Amino acid sequence: MKLIATEEDKSTKKTNMDSKTPSDDLATILGRYEKMFNEAFPGIVNELVTDDESNLEISGVAKMLRECLNYNTFDGKKSRGKMVISAVHFLRGGKPSEDDVTKAIYLGWCVEILQAFLLVADDIMDKSETRRGKPCWYKKATHSAINDTYLLEQCVYKIIDRHFSNEPYLIDLYRAFHTVTYLTGMGQGLDIMTSDDPTLFTLDDYTTARYKAIVKYKTAFYTFSFPVKLGMILAGVNDTRVLKEAEAILLKVGEYFQIQDDYLDVYGNPDVTGKVGRDIEDGKCSWLVVQALDKGTPEQVSVLKANYGKDDVDCVKVVKEVFQEMGLQGVFATYEEEAYAGICQFIREHREDFPKDLFLFIVKKIYKRVK
Repeated sequence: MKLIATEEDKSTKKTNMDSKTPSDDLATILGRYEKMFNEAFPGIVNELVTDDESNLEISGVAKMLRECLNYNTFDGKKSRGKMVISAVHFLRGGKPSEDDVTKAIYLGWCVEILQAFLLVADDIMDKSETRRGKPCWYKKATHSAINDTYLLEQCVYKIIDRHFSNEPYLIDLYRAFHTVTYLTGMGQGLDIMTSDDPTLFTLDDYTTARYKAIVKYKTAFYTFSFPVKLGMILAGVNDTRVLKEAEAILLKVGEYFQIQDDYLDVYGNPDVTGKVGRDIEDGKCSWLVVQALDKGTPEQVSVLKANYGKDDVDCVKVVKEVFQEMGLQGVFATYEEEAYAGICQFIREHREDFPKDLFLFIVKKIYKRVK
C-alpha cells in the first residue's frame, strides 16, 4: 500500500480516496479505511526505528522500542485512531481526498501511540497484570518500561515532524497533543490521589462531582474530544462555536464510555475485555462504588468502608456482594438506556448545519459495548 501520495498523485488525484458506487454503504467505506489503517502500521514503525537500529550506539534501545511499539500499540480496538479517519470522512461530506485519508491515518496512529504511552504508564501505577489479553508491558520489560513511555510519547512528534512540518496547521497539532497529554495527566493524578493515599482521601470523598472530574480529565478529553478535534483540524473546521459544541457533546460521550468501563471492570468477561479488573482492590473512585455509597444503607456503606480498596479476595467478594444486594447491574442498565437516549437527543437538538451524523455515529458505536 502506498501510504503517502506523491506530488504527481496529489496534482492529478483530488477526488475521493475510493472510487465509490452508490451502493457503497458507510460500513463498507469505513472498512476500507480500517484496512488501510491497519496495513500502514508496519511502515510507520519502520519509519520510527529503522535508522536508529542501524546506529550501533543506540541500536539495542531502538530494537526494544520496535518491540514496545508492536507489543503495546497494534492489538487494541484502535477506536481512537480510527475516529480521526471517521471524523474526516463525515466532515468532508463522505468524500475525503486521498491526501485527507493519508494524513488521517498518520494522525490516527499518533493517537494510538499516545494511547500506548498512557496505558503503559497507567498499568505501572495501577499494578495491573494484563492488558489486551497479554501481560502488561512492565511485567515483560521491568523497570525499562518507564523509559519506554518517554520514547513512545516522542514517537508521536517524530511522525508529526516528518509528515506535517509544511502544513499551516502544524502548530495546532502540536498544541492539541501537548494539551491533551497535560489534561490526561491531570486526570490520572486525580485518580491516583483518590485511590493511593488513604490519609488524603476516604470513601467519604468519593462523590459524584469528584468522579465526574476524574472521568472528564482522565478519559473524555483524549478518548473522544481529541481524535475528533484532530479530524476537524485536518478538515479545516475552525469555527470556535462548532469546536466548543463538539467538545460539549464528546465530553458527555466520554463520561458514558468511562461508566461503561467501570461496569465492565467488575462485570465484564476478561476473555472479552482482555484485562482482569482491579478497581475494587485498588480502591478506585469508580461509578459503581459512587453509586453504592450514594444509594446504600448505613450498614452497607459501613461494610464498603471496611472492605473496599483492599487487595484481598475475601474483601473483594464482600464488596461484590454489596453491589449485588443493591442491584447495581440493574442500575447500570437503566443508566445506559437513559444516557444513550439523552446524548442522542442532545446531538439532534443542534442546528441543521452541525455535523450531527458524525456524533451519532460515535455514540452508536459504543452503545452496549462489551469490551
